[in-house]
Amino acid sequence: MTIQEKLLEVQGHLKAPKNQRNNFGKYNYRSCEDILEALKPHLLKVGASLMITDETVEIAGIPVINARAVFFDNDGKVEVTAQAGIDPNRKGMDIAQSFGSSSSYARKYALNGLFLIDDTKDSDATNTHDKSNTPTVWLNEGSAEFDRAKAKLSSGELTMAVLKSKVLMSKKVESLLNN
Repeated sequence: MTIQEKLLEVQGHLKAPKNQRNNFGKYNYRSCEDILEALKPHLLKVGASLMITDETVEIAGIPVINARAVFFDNDGKVEVTAQAGIDPNRKGMDIAQSFGSSSSYARKYALNGLFLIDDTKDSDATNTHDKSNTPTVWLNEGSAEFDRAKAKLSSGELTMAVLKSKVLMSKKVESLLNN
């Protein structure tokens, strides 16, 4: 089985339910730990491993966690990154908790991207915290995210309207996805 076939197998069978509850916000969610716990049996089944790393960088004066999730076996690897800003002055958290919270958030979304975990109904996708819900990430031709989006569009798992609500894309990329 190739690395892509193994990843497809895991993506197709992984179920990571939202077993956590935020009573204040009245929504269910899944944590990074929930995803990892659901993932372990699938990794064993296909003979693959997962590595997650973090790196702290500064972008425009804002500290940011870059999380990298790498799915690999003896023949290759597939990796995805995700970012989360860090608010060192977050109310109710010391600096370590603020970094840890951002790390968990970035890791969760790297895993979501790698294993195609749909968060359309996730609290983070639906709760705007009184902020604009305008997408800020560009979908680029030839990227792994482009290939996954095209596959999901072709299979009917995803509509163009939902995709456009999540990412920005050029007319060329939209045209390529529609063909």
